[in-house]
Amino acid sequence: MEHIRRIAMKSGMLHSGGEEMSCSAAKDDHLRACETRFPSGSHRDAERAEIIFYEGRNFQGRHWECSSDCMDTFKHFNCCNSIRVSGGHWVAHEKPHYMGYQYIIGPGEYPDYHNWMGFNNCVRSCQMYAPYRGSYKMRIYNRPDMIGHTMEFMDDCPNLYERFRYRDIFSCNIMEGFWIFYEHPNYRGRQYFLRPGEYRACGDWGCQNPMVGSFRRMRTVIFYEEKNFQGRHYECSSDCSEMQNHFSRCNSIKVDSGCWVAYEKPNYGGYQYMLNKGEYPDYQRWAGFNDCIRSCRMVPTYNGNYKMKIFERCDFGGQNMELSDDCPDLNELFHTRDISSVNVMEGYWILHEHPHYRGRQFFLRPGEYRRHSEWGSNSPTIGSLRRITELN
Repeated sequence: MEHIRRIAMKSGMLHSGGEEMSCSAAKDDHLRACETRFPSGSHRDAERAEIIFYEGRNFQGRHWECSSDCMDTFKHFNCCNSIRVSGGHWVAHEKPHYMGYQYIIGPGEYPDYHNWMGFNNCVRSCQMYAPYRGSYKMRIYNRPDMIGHTMEFMDDCPNLYERFRYRDIFSCNIMEGFWIFYEHPNYRGRQYFLRPGEYRACGDWGCQNPMVGSFRRMRTVIFYEEKNFQGRHYECSSDCSEMQNHFSRCNSIKVDSGCWVAYEKPNYGGYQYMLNKGEYPDYQRWAGFNDCIRSCRMVPTYNGNYKMKIFERCDFGGQNMELSDDCPDLNELFHTRDISSVNVMEGYWILHEHPHYRGRQFFLRPGEYRRHSEWGSNSPTIGSLRRITELN
């Protein structure tokens, strides 16, 4: 899952409940171009938040450090070709006063503007926003001005047509939470970020046509340095390959929404831990081997079929078997405990080191794994495997 989201908005920011804003007059009643001040969370969050804009690629040249909203960055730099975010979640805007194309940027490094899916090297204003930890609800319509066929959603939708029977969303009402629309099914293609408010035409969320293939909620996991949700903490709403800058250790976790994989080492290496929605007051609760978490990934919501083929030898050789369901004891079914390669055709799966879903865990997404090291294991020994179905 990417930790950046691109939004092309024609007319600035939409209003959100509880936010401060000053709106200019607009010709049509359905939308006004607004300058919105995002809530920035606690004082501690505001102190840690920082984004650095660089004129050159790979963090070279003139740069400017920002720790709060800025409606015109032109006096600080002429162009922006790379960005570092050491804390907080930000919206960067192509034009001053929070106008033009928008880019949702989470903690991490972006060595050139293609990494935040920029259309160009122009960033002229920025705002910080706090991750959302409430409930989610929206209503979509197949005609403008919120009329016609309608449906209410509170969860992710990987294929809009299968549930809505239309491929077009002309208007929508976001009652609760932050959402992302995708151009194509299964969360692919151009992305549009929507906050609470009424969108009476597809142009209101920056789209030139009403076609939407899928959508999902923006979800959150919170890592705490101390047990029982105490001490320094870090809120994350997207994949993060390196979290050492945000906390030194992790002894408790809250998953407000979604399903996540936490990793012991940076760049998604080391021990892996599957985290479902809920509270984990100490690291034993997520079957942790220690208090070290250095990267994390969000598991996309999936409502389709599950299918994988396992092989005894590397490069898909030797004895093989196709599975579409959980297996609590691999040796009883496969007559060996060694899996050296896997082809995951459909769905998301977890391999466990021991029978009955115990021991080390290995997260597998759709794709080909030609040797056991490709899913992070030092050994081909697998005791059990299961589908990941708790994705809401």
